Amino acid sequence: MLNIIFTQRRGNSQGRSKITKTNKTNILAAVNTWLAVCLLAAVTACANSPNSKALEESLAADPKLKQNPVVFSSPPPATAIETNSTAKLPPDFPTEIPLYPNAELIEVGRETDPSQKNVRLRWESTDPVNSVQNFYSTEFGRRNWEIVSRPTAEGQGSLVASRDNLRVTVSLSPTQKVGGSTEFAIDYSKEGSEIPASPQANNSESSASPTASPTPSNSEETTSTPSASPKSAQVSQLDTQIPQQLRQYVADLSQLEALKVRATESANLETASTLPKPNKIVTRREYARWLVAANNQIYASRQAKQIRLAVDSSEPAFSDIPKTDPDFSAIQGLAEAGVIPSSLSGETKDVKFRPDAPLTRETMILWKVPLDTRQVLPTANIDGVKEKWGFQDASKIDSQASRAVLADFNNGDLANIRRVFGFTTLFQPKKSVTRAEAAASLWYFGVQDQGLSAKDALEAKSQPAE
Repeated sequence: MLNIIFTQRRGNSQGRSKITKTNKTNILAAVNTWLAVCLLAAVTACANSPNSKALEESLAADPKLKQNPVVFSSPPPATAIETNSTAKLPPDFPTEIPLYPNAELIEVGRETDPSQKNVRLRWESTDPVNSVQNFYSTEFGRRNWEIVSRPTAEGQGSLVASRDNLRVTVSLSPTQKVGGSTEFAIDYSKEGSEIPASPQANNSESSASPTASPTPSNSEETTSTPSASPKSAQVSQLDTQIPQQLRQYVADLSQLEALKVRATESANLETASTLPKPNKIVTRREYARWLVAANNQIYASRQAKQIRLAVDSSEPAFSDIPKTDPDFSAIQGLAEAGVIPSSLSGETKDVKFRPDAPLTRETMILWKVPLDTRQVLPTANIDGVKEKWGFQDASKIDSQASRAVLADFNNGDLANIRRVFGFTTLFQPKKSVTRAEAAASLWYFGVQDQGLSAKDALEAKSQPAE
């Protein structure tokens, strides 16, 4: 009985819940319908109102865009820029202007006025500014340029030099570019045209280099520094194989007839207007012969500085240079003068000269420097040479040759190493020397204020006899 009553009540409750859900659904549908009618009425009212036109115009597209539509296109390709690989030296570039070895030409500029002959070359190098400045100071000095002005100690101003109607200005920036590169400019003009002057700070150290001409005399007090001379041999007549930095040295010595060579071992000595095979390795025999000839030619008017050739009665200092050797008189003469190490000087126990062996850099300096200083070479050690020259391979230099290398440093811009090899931090003492390099070392004899060059000797020979 009770179960029947409970079942009936539960059925009535379920029926009432279904009716409630149905009513809720109907109410929601009615509300949605009412909202839709209200929205439609509002829109219709706006369409007929005076503000509807303004609202429509405010939301409409700009008529200018319809008349001039914007066309979106891809960006134009980048304009090609001329790279520094296209920059080349002018065909008429003067070969006497030194070029920094570790620099790249990035721009060549000329004056638009044809009457002007000024040319500007812009260069870029990975070396610091002071290396570039030291290189040009050294090169202008050893090539007999007259230094008109120098930069200040702070790097302000330009290095200006002149020679034979050619004026050169090297403009250096005191600071280096980001990335480690250095830019500098070389301006040059010929035949009296002027280079536009740039503002420069006053430099009390700027002074013209002395250019005294040699005067034939037997007096030991007669001094001279290398000077430019229009009577020097013409570089254009030289073999183009000669490195540009060495051409003038070879030209002057060739004109002095100091670079005689033999076509074969048994042939006679020959003199040519230029040096044959300038990049050929020079032998010890050839350099000894040239050393005596160049010294005696340059000091032709100063007998006290000449090397006496050995006579047949001399006892050979080297077992492989008998009296019958064609170069006996020169090699024996150097040994008897104590210029080259031999058993006579007691500086070596080696009794052989090895005449046909290649001449090394350290041997060339060892033989040449005594004829510059005309005195006993100073004592030296590896640390001393490294401190002065900064050579990374100073420890590879022979202990005897290191004395000459150190003494050569004291000759400043006229040092043989600077003249022959330029700026370097590696001496490479065992490396063989070429004929052109050997000739460059013989171009100047003496110390800075008491020496003569091959050019001075040529000028002295051209002067009329009194």
